Amino acid sequence: MTIAHRPNDLASFWMPFTANRQFKKTPRMFVAADRMRYKTDDGRSVLDGTAGLWCCNAGHNRPKIVEAIRQQAGELDYAPAFQMGHPKAFEFANRLVAMAPEGFDHVFFTNSGSESADTALKMALAYHRMRGEAQRVRLIGRERAYHGVNFGGMSVGGIGGNRKMFGQMLPHVDHIRHTHDPARNAFTRGMPEHGAEFADELERICTLHDPSTIAAVIVEPMAGSTGVLIPPKGYLERLRAICDKHGILLIFDEVITGFGRLGAPFAVDFFGVKPDMFTIAKGMTNGVIPMGGVFVQGKIHDAFMTGPEHMIEFAHGYTYSGNPIACAAGIATLDTYAEDGLLTRGAELGAYWADALHSLKGLPHVVDIRNLGLIGAVELEPIAGEPTKRAFSCFLDAFEHDLLIRTTGDIIALSPPLIIEKSDIDELFGKLADVLKRAA
Repeated sequence: MTIAHRPNDLASFWMPFTANRQFKKTPRMFVAADRMRYKTDDGRSVLDGTAGLWCCNAGHNRPKIVEAIRQQAGELDYAPAFQMGHPKAFEFANRLVAMAPEGFDHVFFTNSGSESADTALKMALAYHRMRGEAQRVRLIGRERAYHGVNFGGMSVGGIGGNRKMFGQMLPHVDHIRHTHDPARNAFTRGMPEHGAEFADELERICTLHDPSTIAAVIVEPMAGSTGVLIPPKGYLERLRAICDKHGILLIFDEVITGFGRLGAPFAVDFFGVKPDMFTIAKGMTNGVIPMGGVFVQGKIHDAFMTGPEHMIEFAHGYTYSGNPIACAAGIATLDTYAEDGLLTRGAELGAYWADALHSLKGLPHVVDIRNLGLIGAVELEPIAGEPTKRAFSCFLDAFEHDLLIRTTGDIIALSPPLIIEKSDIDELFGKLADVLKRAA
């Protein structure tokens, strides 16, 4: 394989969610990838501890996905998404609905998790209007939530650093508190015992605003980008009951938890709590081609199917909704998941993963460890006056020692490809333990 050379000018690309000046002084370049490992421009092999960016669930360079993209590009590269269709969009939608929990009969295609979140919020508002409850205009999110970076998802999201530069968000938005409770739940394996009562914050919000004005509540069933916050036992059930009581739609953001991350196809399956809609992206195409979607129950879809048949029922969509190459990649991704048994692999390896992760307890600066499925988080004590610096230094050190991790604040987040073997887990946590021992 020919390895690409490092570009001689890095100035033009304004990189997303990156310390651009620091990166461009000491660039970190991947030029190839295969299964569990990246290759750098200086020839090193780096173990992928994050499935790219929570998305390459089947690992890298999977032959069936590569070939599907190649064939589709030569057959039908693009077809308009408005008032026209192509077979693979319907085939992929049928495949997704067949694997979704019962009742989720329709999927609306987007191009990212951010677009999926905004699409779900628009669906919720429009659904109530179609039913004659146009006063339901309020959207409720949760503190420390991440629903992408478009204005809708950012407004219901609750990560302050993602919001503070952009001034006024959407109106009619409020937030319930997050579920993180280290005083009672530190170093928990799996779902914490304490904190189901945090869901009752929604009742307070309902009393404050009048529940008949609330359209939807959106939460990540397990909050990922904020640092792996795992729902307490009974918490999601209580949210569902409160929403049912007041006629509020419940939306799950499954952009991270979808497609096997927890050891089940979706978090809806894993937790046994059914929302009215849930969003997907990332693992939907194994991260290879941008694509997202929103699963909706039949009652949501059917509420729009009224009026003259020639009229557009839902005035929303994207140029690349159901893109042919993305759909081909998605179908091949589902085939790969099925052939390798990846949607349940997290359950098979979960105990081994948890043991390895929790072996880091007691290392310098570690104040909490949490896990669920093939996800883990190591929370570090911040350096006084320099938040995020300790974890970012660990990220840099790990990369120099051939391990890719992800940090958010002073939390190290781990979510490897689902093809990971026990030997890879041993290597990952052996290297991470050394990183933590070196941490200042």
